[in-house]
Amino acid sequence: MESLKSHQLAMTVLMTPDMANFSGKVHGGAILKLLDQVAYACGSRYAGKYVVTLSVDQVMFRQAINVGELVTFLASVNYTGTSSMEIGIKVVAEDIRKQSVRHANSCFFTMVAVDEDGRTTPVPPLQPSTPDEIRRCAAARLRRQLREEMERRHAELGSRAGENP
Repeated sequence: MESLKSHQLAMTVLMTPDMANFSGKVHGGAILKLLDQVAYACGSRYAGKYVVTLSVDQVMFRQAINVGELVTFLASVNYTGTSSMEIGIKVVAEDIRKQSVRHANSCFFTMVAVDEDGRTTPVPPLQPSTPDEIRRCAAARLRRQLREEMERRHAELGSRAGENP
């Protein structure tokens, strides 16, 4: 069996009837729960520490997932800060009977490493080495910069809201 790098994780789950919504497709909430578990497993394995979810960005449900399909979650640490990590997850659905595979979902989790007292704790720096890893890291840096700029503008607008015209 081919071994993934310590900053990568793959998990495959069979979609069962208890995961269905009223239209008979897999409920988005069931997928979100699995995504959070995958992000936790990938981040905690890489950091060697307990991690918590700080945010979830750009959850894109590209295609519905059907009960009976095998769903593979492909996770990767894309970027590390001091105590935080961006975990990118690609969701691939496989129709076993038709032997077809499709990209069903993608998203980005920001996970933060914490110690036994719940305080943030450093994570090992990521050293991207392949062209894909370098591309993912650059894209994660850009997303982080955009998120910080949006937070800055939001805070600025919030402080203005309390001013008299």
